Amino acid sequence: MTVHPTAIVDEGAVIGEGTRVWHWVHISAGAVIGKGCSFGQNVYVGNRVTIGDNVKVQNNVSIYDDVHLQDDVFCGPSMVFTNVYNPRSAVSRKDEYRKTLIRKGATLGANCTIVCGSTVGAGAFVGAGAVINRDVPDYALMVGVPARQVGWMSAFGERLDLPLSGEGEAVCPGDGSRYRLEGGTVTRIG
Repeated sequence: MTVHPTAIVDEGAVIGEGTRVWHWVHISAGAVIGKGCSFGQNVYVGNRVTIGDNVKVQNNVSIYDDVHLQDDVFCGPSMVFTNVYNPRSAVSRKDEYRKTLIRKGATLGANCTIVCGSTVGAGAFVGAGAVINRDVPDYALMVGVPARQVGWMSAFGERLDLPLSGEGEAVCPGDGSRYRLEGGTVTRIG
């Protein structure tokens, strides 16, 4: 593990082998972080946060309590997580945090916002600046405010030639992996 001298890692935080913690990062005592992760400048990680292996968190991201990132998640620069749905300065709602789950291999683009209580599916791709306010299917490509699905993405990060609904099969132009759309769900088949 590499920790920059300006970073603060509270006693009790669990951080896996090979993880890099850069300038002005603060990792809270209850955080559990996997192997091979990278935390860019000015990142905050809360107490009730779990982060899998090989997660990349770019500069200026705060990962608040009850946010959970599975393996291979990418958090773009200055993207935002929330943990209270209806915050008010004068009303304490710490007992109302909503769980947010980002599944394996998802990409969260720069400056996007993930509203608490949402699950972003495995391999999904949230475009820069999008606002996610509901669950996102596996491999979905989401853009806009509020975000809407405009296509499907491969695990390699290439757009798949599939309709939004119906049935079909596609090959990733990047790595040759194969995908099937059936019943509104995309699965990797090879």
